[in-house]
Amino acid sequence: MSGASERLTDTLYGLGWSTVKKLPEPVATGLGRTIADTVWKRRGKSVLRLEANLARVVPDAGAERLAELSRAGMRSYMRYWMESFRLPAWSTERVAGGVEIKDIHALTDGLAAGRGVILALPHLANWDLAGAWLTRGQGVPFTTVAERLKPESLYDRFVAYRESLGMEVLPHTGGSAFGALARRLRSGGLVCLVADRDLSASGVEVEFFGQTARMPAGPALLAQQTGALLLPVTLWYDDSPVMRGRVHPAVEVPESGTRAEKTSVMTQAVADVFATGIAEHPEDWHMLQRLWLADLEPGRTGGSAGGPL
Repeated sequence: MSGASERLTDTLYGLGWSTVKKLPEPVATGLGRTIADTVWKRRGKSVLRLEANLARVVPDAGAERLAELSRAGMRSYMRYWMESFRLPAWSTERVAGGVEIKDIHALTDGLAAGRGVILALPHLANWDLAGAWLTRGQGVPFTTVAERLKPESLYDRFVAYRESLGMEVLPHTGGSAFGALARRLRSGGLVCLVADRDLSASGVEVEFFGQTARMPAGPALLAQQTGALLLPVTLWYDDSPVMRGRVHPAVEVPESGTRAEKTSVMTQAVADVFATGIAEHPEDWHMLQRLWLADLEPGRTGGSAGGPL
């Protein structure tokens, strides 16, 4: 983006956090739906990319069904933003009552045993709300990483926002994040990583809805090096104000093979769980960027997640 565009983007996000959080919840919900429908009707690049991605998730869907899914997807995406803008103003009780996660015992048992735990999530529903539910609602702190956004002031906003929710946030770039995450895990801590899109162009190739995509190796490598549990998590919305989720069984480290081979097997296992969750709730998968290798330009990754529409 140009300098002017970056400043405008930063200003718009700043207005969201300062203004939307003051609105009554029904007003914010209605505003999010109106914005989503308006953006969807414009048929811009993000909406068209979302439909192209959904066409791989639901290959039998015709044009009408894809349009329905993309409209529901934009509404889900804007629900994420309205919730995220308002989260810093939510009470602990509101956060705790806003999420219901099945099989959370897999996480709590691992932590109680003194074993580090890695939660790997796709871009489903609201991963920030799930994080706030852990830190504020359940009293479980964790460490995560954040993609460096432009302008730098926008990145700083996101870091401050997530830190206000009780998360420890490390920059994705710079080379020191992996070591810091490993130290947290070896001390029995929790690490949460959104892991359905590779940002480095050096991730692991996986089969994802029948075609090749690339996903980050970090969760599998951390589990191998630290002995931490690797637990995939999927989230979704229903017709209630409560976001739902599930902690899936641990992805085990293979007993044999090279590090690269083990990483490939484990990352594919994570991708398979993600695919199941996304197929069950395709409208809640907020993937508005190119993901599959067939869609990427040579030498490029999938672009920036969570950026402007």
